Amino acid sequence: MTVIALVGTQWGDEGKGKITDVLAARADMVVRYQGGNNAGHTVVVGDQTYKLHLIPSGIISPGTTCIIGNGVVVDPKVLCTEIESLHAAGVSTANLYVSERAQVIMPYHRALDKLEEDHRLLRIGTTARGIGPAYVDKYMRIGIRMIDLTCPERFERLLDQALAFKNPLLQKVYGHPGFSREEILEEYLEYGRVLAPMITDTSLLVDAAREKGLNILLEGAQGTLLDIDHGTYPFVTSSNPTAGGAAPGAGIGPTQIDQVIGVVKAYTTRVGEGPFPTELKDATGDLIRERGREYGTTTGRPRRCGWFDAVMVRYAVRVNGLTGLAVTLLDVLDELDELKVCVAYEYRGERLHHLPSDLEILKECTPVYATLAGWKEPISAAREYGALPEGTRAYLEFIAEQVGCPIQIVSVGPRRDQTIFLDPVIK
Repeated sequence: MTVIALVGTQWGDEGKGKITDVLAARADMVVRYQGGNNAGHTVVVGDQTYKLHLIPSGIISPGTTCIIGNGVVVDPKVLCTEIESLHAAGVSTANLYVSERAQVIMPYHRALDKLEEDHRLLRIGTTARGIGPAYVDKYMRIGIRMIDLTCPERFERLLDQALAFKNPLLQKVYGHPGFSREEILEEYLEYGRVLAPMITDTSLLVDAAREKGLNILLEGAQGTLLDIDHGTYPFVTSSNPTAGGAAPGAGIGPTQIDQVIGVVKAYTTRVGEGPFPTELKDATGDLIRERGREYGTTTGRPRRCGWFDAVMVRYAVRVNGLTGLAVTLLDVLDELDELKVCVAYEYRGERLHHLPSDLEILKECTPVYATLAGWKEPISAAREYGALPEGTRAYLEFIAEQVGCPIQIVSVGPRRDQTIFLDPVIK
């Protein structure tokens, strides 16, 4: 039995969906432990591409149990649409379960998300999917949980309580008309009816799988630098995508996690606002964006692109306690003559080897680069580490040394078979 937490080591979009899908073929259960439909995973199986926002990537593997854990905030409309799209593609969701403790994203959450962003002096770059406001209500103890959708009387009572807060706020502060109690009741109770068969105490399911000695994969959304505690605050998400969020978000104890694998791009990207020391605003950045198809799965926004930042990933190794790395999108760099890796920052004449928590300092940091030769040949057909060009292996070994963590998996393309295991991970 192995319990593996899979986390992003950068600002999200690291390719966790592909790595989850590959590992899910060897796992018995995949648990999504935080976030909401503000994140997207793209999975390519043969000629079919699946874009998932809430449902774990393991759903594509027949026989794998998939769980949306209690740490996730769920937009039931998005979930129902995602289920329908999977059914249309011939994918079964019979093994999908949703935690009865997961919080529900309501229409007023989406409205507040956009209105609050529009009124900020400092824009965060939110996706306006209602994620942050839903987590706010969770901690204010006025949130609605998935189990409440299955009990009309209780849902009605909780909705009345919530609207007593939300409608005056929307109307008096933002000039929004507010929301109709009746319309929400009708829409959301229907979601409850449709989703009721899969709403359950998922913590019990995870524990039962663990007791049977099954292999369990815990899947996060976003990345370490978007963590509410350890990210580049305030340009962060509203939950803990780091390994520390995996146990409470899935409903297990932290001592039950055996491995923590960090997914890392062979370069760096970011969506939204905030400092980005290695960002490339030139032809090289444009080339990486186009070759890597760096456009958001959820929003379609172009991602900012830059060189690999070892300072950032070194930080992610430390705060997550990473046991190994999965390097993705390595093939995107095939055409480049040379590659740069940021090994430190320069700040007012001082060399920094650790990520500063003060964003005013980070804004002023300039990267200190090591330059490596590119390999200038396609690598997408390689299926063994030794088949990679010498320059590719030198690049991988250099970044592993710089961040202080061994590489276990290398992805050389979007398909399942374009994956090289240096370590079996799940035996």
